[in-house]
Amino acid sequence: MTNRRRFLQAGAAVSLAALNANAFAAPAKDGFIRLFDGKSLKGWHKNPKRIGHGTGGVWRAEEDAITGEQDPPGSGNGGILLTDQKFGDFELLIDMKPDWGVCSGLFIRGNDKGQCIQMMVDYHDAGNVGHLYGEGTGGFNTRVFDINGKYDDDKKLLGIQTDKHKTAKEVGLISSCSPAEWVKAWKVDDWNTARVVVAGKHPKITTWINGLQVCQFDGSNAATAGYNKEGVFKSLGRAGSVAVQVHGGKGWPNGAKCRWKEIKVRPL
Repeated sequence: MTNRRRFLQAGAAVSLAALNANAFAAPAKDGFIRLFDGKSLKGWHKNPKRIGHGTGGVWRAEEDAITGEQDPPGSGNGGILLTDQKFGDFELLIDMKPDWGVCSGLFIRGNDKGQCIQMMVDYHDAGNVGHLYGEGTGGFNTRVFDINGKYDDDKKLLGIQTDKHKTAKEVGLISSCSPAEWVKAWKVDDWNTARVVVAGKHPKITTWINGLQVCQFDGSNAATAGYNKEGVFKSLGRAGSVAVQVHGGKGWPNGAKCRWKEIKVRPL
């Protein structure tokens, strides 16, 4: 939670009728439902009222991807883009390409108030991508390391390094990848595929990036500081939207974007 503050200075079943009503494609043979048609934001909506990050940000469908930035660029006014459809237990696949310096996120069981369990996409110095954070649900944080940029003399990003290492047990995870494994898996200035599996009332959540299992969290018994399973359930319920985020605050670089594509979900 400290790093994010610093940056600022029910059920699983989904009916085909409901999916069609929300402009999502019918399930493919493998059971996955495509949430983004590659050309429009049908089936998605911005936060309808102001939340902590702002009035919603600017979201567009461009170059076969959903892009998000502050509104107007560099203003500090952000927000979230949510699926109209709610999901409970599911497997999610999504490709992401954030510009360096942005603080974004992938929301799990999110709501219009901006509350969720978030897979962090804090792609900046002292950030993290792939571990979990309680957005509006206690501020619990399961990161076992921070990421930082490696730069050339012109401040161009060359690669990623890590620090502030912790063990999975220290942050209440079942398991986590090592910092070195994460650095090897992540592709700088390219598309990276995230996979998330969510199941249970107090959800067990597993995240992957480019096939590397990043973390495994069991919401029924996690000892993560700030995590209260009944409080999280009271806020989020058994199902919620998938959402993506443009963080509010002046830390977001002027004109920078986060990008998302190939978004699909398989109800479990």
